[in-house]
Amino acid sequence: MNNNQTTRPPQSSRDEQEIAGFASHAGSWWDPVGPFAPLHQLNPARIRIMSDILARHYERSLADHHPFQGLALADVGCGGGLVTEPFARLGFSVSGLDASQESINIARNHATEAGLTINYQVGAPEETLLDLATNDVVLALEVIEHVADMEVFIAGLAQRLSPGGLLIMSTINRTLKSLVFAKGAAEYVLRWVPPGTHHWKKFVRPSELSEMLRSAGLRVVDIQGMTYDMATGGWNVSSDVSVNYVLSATPA
Repeated sequence: MNNNQTTRPPQSSRDEQEIAGFASHAGSWWDPVGPFAPLHQLNPARIRIMSDILARHYERSLADHHPFQGLALADVGCGGGLVTEPFARLGFSVSGLDASQESINIARNHATEAGLTINYQVGAPEETLLDLATNDVVLALEVIEHVADMEVFIAGLAQRLSPGGLLIMSTINRTLKSLVFAKGAAEYVLRWVPPGTHHWKKFVRPSELSEMLRSAGLRVVDIQGMTYDMATGGWNVSSDVSVNYVLSATPA
């Protein structure tokens, strides 16, 4: 063996600095007024939007008690399980995946206390040793802006998706408006999230995300915006994708 030869490390979407940042706040995942308060505020709108998208895709009625019974869902970047648990209650067989051991510990404990059966694992979607089968639905919400390699991450998501399945991603657009509101105001004026939570240059334009998805063999089928209503403190579905947006794609 040539001692001068170096072995290139396998490609990974892990960003250890980002993982450590979320791990440091892991104990607050379920605190509605803690560091993750904005996600608690956003969650009802996210669940509503995604439930509608999934009901149309799989021709299910949301009036049913467990409308998604018989379908498997993987929540990638699940954190403490804020989205994972509601979808388990809607009937999905649910897996949760996160790169932070601390977050997964919180998620597991909370699911146990809630009487929910959820397969939580530590890892990144591209890691082939993970015991995760392909899924009818894969979610990656507010996570792609925190990974080291977006293309590797998306390829890993595509590998976890069954033929005919649906990938749903939500993130922040890279615009002047998002720099002012999602970065400046949210972190330094309103103090919704700890300063340094986001890096504006890592925000992703819908056109860029769509191109990466196409390269991974996926076809974008829907994109919607989410806007914050200062008067009510709630989030609404919108055609405005200049800050927050939700995108769904299916295998081409």
